[in-house]
Amino acid sequence: MRKSRAAAVRNRAQRSELRTAVKKAGAADATDAQRKRAVQLLDRAARKGLIHRNAAARRKSHLAKKAAH
Repeated sequence: MRKSRAAAVRNRAQRSELRTAVKKAGAADATDAQRKRAVQLLDRAARKGLIHRNAAARRKSHLAKKAAH
């Protein structure tokens, strides 16, 4: 019970950080550092099982597409 509660708190914090980074990286005035950080967090989230690996790949692809324009 305690472990699952601790994991839920940790997951919530990591998911929040991930969402914020992806949102900042997707902005029109995003820097390369912001995009790189978002990609790192997506990779880590997929590796740790926070999000599905295909979801991480899809989000990275969308970010790259936005960066190209």
